Amino acid sequence: MKRREFLKVVGAGTLGLMMGGEIFVEAKGDSGMKIQAVKFFENGFMTQPFAFGGEEGVENFDATVKYRSCLQNYVIDTGKEIILVDTGLPAEFPEQVVDDKTQIYMGTRIKDYVDALKDLGYRPEQVSKILITHKHVDHTGKLANFPNAKIYASREESKAAELNFENVVPVDFTDGAYKNFEKSQKIADGIYYIFAPGHTTGNSIVIVEDGGIFYMIHGDVTYTDEALYKNKLSVVFEDKNAARDTLNKVREFIRNNPTVYCSTHTPLGYENLESKKIIDLDKMPEPIPPKKISAKAATGKYVCSICGYVYDPAENNGIAFEDLPADWKCPRCKQSKEKFNKA
Repeated sequence: MKRREFLKVVGAGTLGLMMGGEIFVEAKGDSGMKIQAVKFFENGFMTQPFAFGGEEGVENFDATVKYRSCLQNYVIDTGKEIILVDTGLPAEFPEQVVDDKTQIYMGTRIKDYVDALKDLGYRPEQVSKILITHKHVDHTGKLANFPNAKIYASREESKAAELNFENVVPVDFTDGAYKNFEKSQKIADGIYYIFAPGHTTGNSIVIVEDGGIFYMIHGDVTYTDEALYKNKLSVVFEDKNAARDTLNKVREFIRNNPTVYCSTHTPLGYENLESKKIIDLDKMPEPIPPKKISAKAATGKYVCSICGYVYDPAENNGIAFEDLPADWKCPRCKQSKEKFNKA
């Protein structure tokens, strides 16, 4: 039986090590705290209907308009302990194959998440806490590699199969409101875990205060920053009304506090971090077009673009994905076939 426990204050962990490797960037404030982006996929894209079409419908947006995509998670080094925000994809996760139906392509793998973390100078056993934004595999795929860390997740999210670990700490957000967010939990000095449901019913974000700046580290409140500026929901949510309420709160927070917006699926996440760019919602930067994608051979596998479930005909009586019934749903997140990409 899994052991569960309530959130409690955890003492100081190990000291951080120095930065190394070219694929990492950091923001360092007056306190000596470092926030770093760990990049492990690059040069992808997403379509405008995918990123913008959650409320108005995908048919109202232009599928030929594409925004840059990638995949990175974040590390917070407080000087006393190492805290991760999400933990990459499994090493065995198949690479996507792009076709004219692809809605989001994370790009090509740079390296395995844990290897990238080691290049930075951090070993898995040094990590004391992991803050999970939500259950999807591109945010939880390497949790098993951190046996010494407490894994913090909202109580709702902690029930997910992806978080079936002994060291999960269900969070009830008992510290009350944080700014305009109703539920929060203080994790360490200057680090706050915020309940922000919608993308999933237990979704959370992380806000770090340092040097008078607020660093908002989120999973998929938006997939691309252009959606933040344009005030658009993506097509991926478990609760549309909650997702809208969360985006409203995020935008209100940004208008009232100098905020660096650290996204997971766009290079703007680490570019904002590197330059300490304070978001001005009234001045959206000119989007940079994605790079041209080279064609790859398909394997017959398909990957759910929402939760990362891999459909492999070899594990399903040889039935090709194309031959599945039109009303077939993802076994994990119950999304339709249209949400799957070739691998």
